[in-house]
Amino acid sequence: GEYIVQTPNTNGNFSISTVMISTFFNTSDETESMNFETFKENRITIANRLLSDRSGTDEGLDEDGFPLRYGKSSQEVLLPAFFAAYTGQDVDRVNLDAFRDIPIPNWNIKYTGLMRNQWFRKKFTRFSLSHGYRAAYSINSFQTNLERQNNQFDADTGDLQPELLINNVVLTDQFNPLMRVDFETKSSLSVLAEVRTDRALSLSFDNQLMTEINGKEYTVGLGYRFKDVQFVTNIGGEKQRLKGDLNLKADVTLRDNITIIRSLDIDNNQITSGQNLLSVKFTADYALSKNLNALFFYDHSFSQFAVSTAFPQTTINTGFTLRYNFGN
Repeated sequence: GEYIVQTPNTNGNFSISTVMISTFFNTSDETESMNFETFKENRITIANRLLSDRSGTDEGLDEDGFPLRYGKSSQEVLLPAFFAAYTGQDVDRVNLDAFRDIPIPNWNIKYTGLMRNQWFRKKFTRFSLSHGYRAAYSINSFQTNLERQNNQFDADTGDLQPELLINNVVLTDQFNPLMRVDFETKSSLSVLAEVRTDRALSLSFDNQLMTEINGKEYTVGLGYRFKDVQFVTNIGGEKQRLKGDLNLKADVTLRDNITIIRSLDIDNNQITSGQNLLSVKFTADYALSKNLNALFFYDHSFSQFAVSTAFPQTTINTGFTLRYNFGN
């Protein structure tokens, strides 16, 4: 006979590209978050929309002013309210479904058109401006809510049980980079300046906590190429004169990232981790021959953590590298 599934079970994960630029630069720190306040305010609108769109019977309001069956901690209320708040979409029009159908394009742009200008061609061998952005909405795991078959309503809250159980959803976006300027002058001086920013937001439906991670990174780099530098060596007992380019490069990076946990139930934001990281990198490489290259490197990093239980750390890494190319 025909096999009939009595208890169908669906599980998996989901991710799709999106855009969150309109809320990226809003105030968000330990004491204040415009987006999080919008998230909390969106819940009542979403709850009323769910009641209306699903032609539910108005059974009155709970003690928090939400319609019965769609309370403030309901997964089906929280998810679209969260998505609307951090993507900047209209809460009255945002899709109430957990899944999105249309991926929104992200971008990465590099502009070198300034080199068409005569003044730039006279001063620089290369000059470029870069900008990039990407964002994603992800459901780490979902599965069929088998409890719904036994009881349509949650025994503890009285809310309508969702068809799918979702542990948490994550929104991430980053300007990678926000702006990057990279050029080299005719005198062999190279300069790099770059700013990167990133954000990750994870909402847990088990405890109504949202984890927010914000990061900013600033990089300045300088380089210079000394052409046809000569060295006299006695390698192997034989006097030799070496001639090649000496390339010097130094990068200084300052990164600041912080993790804040925000609660929907109580007005209590906590910094749980984060650090200020200062990194200095220096390299000098010299072509000993057509195939042999010598490199000196020095990396120095210092980190100071945002919580008092972690101690500052300093790391130094330095040494020489010889690289031989068998291809030529």
